[in-house]
Amino acid sequence: QLQLVESGGGLVQPGGSLRLSCAASGFTLDYYAIGWFRQAPGKEREGVSCIRSRDGSTSYAESVKGRFTISRDNAKNMVYLQMNSLKPEDAAVYYCAARGAYVCYVGRKEWYDYWGQGTQVTVSS
Repeated sequence: QLQLVESGGGLVQPGGSLRLSCAASGFTLDYYAIGWFRQAPGKEREGVSCIRSRDGSTSYAESVKGRFTISRDNAKNMVYLQMNSLKPEDAAVYYCAARGAYVCYVGRKEWYDYWGQGTQVTVSS
């Protein structure tokens, strides 16, 4: 059974950092494009970043460029989202998503077939 499980969320002060993890099971991550999305209360789910399969090319939403870094460790079947210089507006539930494809799209949640349950990120002083 294909499963994605996010972890690493929590409470952090503005300007702080968190690293989110997305653990895949039931499939080999190498051949899957992975996206990170987030959803704040009352808002639409929005794309944050994505990473292609095979070559690991990355894309970011403008709002997180220069602050967030997506990476993957195929040997561990893991994808990470390093989040630095966090702002209150980054607070949301963060989800990872997967599709068995090469290309990824940051802003297209309908592209992805598999989703994790989410991890809460709170940015507050």
